[in-house]
Amino acid sequence: MTGRILVVDDQRANVEMLAGVLAARGYEVLTALDGESALEQVRQGNPDLVVSDILMPQMDGYELCRRLRAEPATTLLPVILVTSLDPLQERVNGIDAGADDFLSKPVNWEELFARVRSLLRIKRLQDEVK
Repeated sequence: MTGRILVVDDQRANVEMLAGVLAARGYEVLTALDGESALEQVRQGNPDLVVSDILMPQMDGYELCRRLRAEPATTLLPVILVTSLDPLQERVNGIDAGADDFLSKPVNWEELFARVRSLLRIKRLQDEVK
């Protein structure tokens, strides 16, 4: 199962690491270092899934998620939020912002891959229905 995944994090090392492991699994990976760049990548790159850090300057992952949900073209685009903050509170905040899933840092790679597969499967079914 392949798909195009946008990885968003203001820390270049985190973006490169996550993009590398996803690309090694056969996914096409787009990257962005901030929320505004992520929105532009979504418009131009048409990803199937967004994996975004929460803590970023200017536009955090919550706001990125809210903006994606506000646009008809991306209202159903799956979003996974990732953070090193308190998982329980961040999960609630992420769900309120419209996130589809949530991962805590350090990321468990097998859990990430399983969640990516699941959300891409749902996205394909939604696309077929459209």
